[in-house]
Amino acid sequence: MRTNVYVDGFNLYYGALKGAPDCKWLDLAKLSRLLLGLHDLGRIRYFTARVKGRANDPQQRQRQNIYLRALGTVPELECHFGSFQAKPKEMVRYDALPKIKMVKVMKTEEKGSDVNLATHLLLDAFREDCDSALVISNDSDLTEPIRAVREELKRPVGVANPDLGTPRVLFGDFFRQIRRTHLLASQFPEMLTDSGGTITRPSKWA
Repeated sequence: MRTNVYVDGFNLYYGALKGAPDCKWLDLAKLSRLLLGLHDLGRIRYFTARVKGRANDPQQRQRQNIYLRALGTVPELECHFGSFQAKPKEMVRYDALPKIKMVKVMKTEEKGSDVNLATHLLLDAFREDCDSALVISNDSDLTEPIRAVREELKRPVGVANPDLGTPRVLFGDFFRQIRRTHLLASQFPEMLTDSGGTITRPSKWA
């Protein structure tokens, strides 16, 4: 069975990678093959957005660019980009509860990845680009497109939950729980090469 993999990059990051720097140099093809078992790997679609350096971490964007270059060495993989939007917003101060106090913050939101994932999942199924699909996410916004592919387009869809701390909210024809052992077994080599030269794992991810 030829299976395409659809990776919700930010759900994967916040669910499994944020607090695990030694797992961030992640080869998504290796991870996909571990999760799929006897399935044949088709294409991998990775959905993310380009980050910006922050005052407390000015190298964040540089590390992401290095990682995107590493992903570019995976022949089955294609990246799809959403965007970040930052705007001022008034929110309740947590430490002020139960008394309400408002503060003005700069709220950053990632836009587009879930819509992009849903669109490509549906299009690939409609075009018969795969026999089945695996969605790496635990975002409830993907419930309806997964249902549509399974019930209307008659393609099996599996779900892999990247977050050990959150019960799964997505259901499909098969289920995988991503564990630290999967991540550690799916790392790129310390150094890779592409047409631009050598790609080295960021030291902060050692």
